[in-house]
Amino acid sequence: MENRRRRVPALAPEERRAALIAATIPLLHEHGLEVSTRQIAAAAGVAEGTIFGVFESKNSLVVCSVIQALDPQDTLGGLAAIDQSLPLRERMAEAAELIHARMAENAALMSAARKLILAGQNDPDTAKRMASSRERLKDALVEVIEPDAALLRQSPEAVASMLLLFCGANTYGPFGDPDNFIGADLVSLLLDGFLKRGAQ
Repeated sequence: MENRRRRVPALAPEERRAALIAATIPLLHEHGLEVSTRQIAAAAGVAEGTIFGVFESKNSLVVCSVIQALDPQDTLGGLAAIDQSLPLRERMAEAAELIHARMAENAALMSAARKLILAGQNDPDTAKRMASSRERLKDALVEVIEPDAALLRQSPEAVASMLLLFCGANTYGPFGDPDNFIGADLVSLLLDGFLKRGAQ
């Protein structure tokens, strides 16, 4: 019997958009921005022309897919689930592990998002949506730290920003070591510094 592509049922435009985005995200992890519409169509089980029935261009689909993939909701849920009765160090260490895991998993997509925005290949809301995601992540981290604000020399917002900065540098920086990241070590650096107790 002839091996034919499995046909998928007709979908409403919004459902089709969602299905194409879902098919594109794994391909972006694998191929980056070089993914082709042919590969996307094959993964989605549709004709290549179907893509352009619901997206203006390949870039439009890619941008929507990158934004969807970088949505921080899963990480926000993890941060919200951290036991607030734990000591500050333990809460922050758990938070650091969650944030680092998110950044490491999506490193290629985050780089792709920057390239798209710098190239101007984005809809007017893309930069705003990415900024909103960053703010939501920071706000969730502030809530983890806030109960022990009185113990800190800086505000919970400043501490949260520094933790995010260090996680980002470890993931993207030339001296980072993502494979050997330990949240407790980062928290010790932020809360204690490198000087031994009593050192001048």
